[in-house]
Amino acid sequence: MKVLVTGFEPFGGEAVNASLEAVLRLPAGIGACEVVTATLPTSYARALPALEAAIARARPAIVLCAGQAGDRAALCVERVAVNVQDARIPDNDGAQPADVPVVAGGPAAYLATLPVRAAVAALRAAELPAQLSMSAGTFVCNHVFYGLMHLAATRNHPFRAGFLHVPALPRPGRDRGGPSMSLDDIVRGMEIVVEAASKDG
Repeated sequence: MKVLVTGFEPFGGEAVNASLEAVLRLPAGIGACEVVTATLPTSYARALPALEAAIARARPAIVLCAGQAGDRAALCVERVAVNVQDARIPDNDGAQPADVPVVAGGPAAYLATLPVRAAVAALRAAELPAQLSMSAGTFVCNHVFYGLMHLAATRNHPFRAGFLHVPALPRPGRDRGGPSMSLDDIVRGMEIVVEAASKDG
């Protein structure tokens, strides 16, 4: 079973993105899964074409996209992708859409097809802070999550798919008490979500 896991390049003036750092640390195999990884640009215009190209190359059975949510302290398994682009800050191309659909005329929302509750339970069983999230926001993470699920729904792709938000990495100078998680724990969390997805059905 082949799984594609993606992370985003840094954005918002940050030097690193925890999702990408973790993806780059993933082993070549997780359980029965062969792992293929890809880096997505933090760009409304370029992220989905990059994702679609990675899917075409890998032909995966599972797709897990990951992104960094700097205000979150837990691994957040996302349940719902919404058809809205609404950016609080510009993306890496300077685009800052407001109230724009990801796909004109598309459904209002899609649900992840990965076993989200089983993934959260597995993360918690490993003593990692985790929660089932009902909002992936409206920045490029949600844009990619929605686009991924729309691709699966409209192109007859057989893969199961979902999105994982991870906290930021600890760093010198970060506001004292700000949420963060170690890279080792984020990597372990990604591995657990992949394993949970591979066992479903």
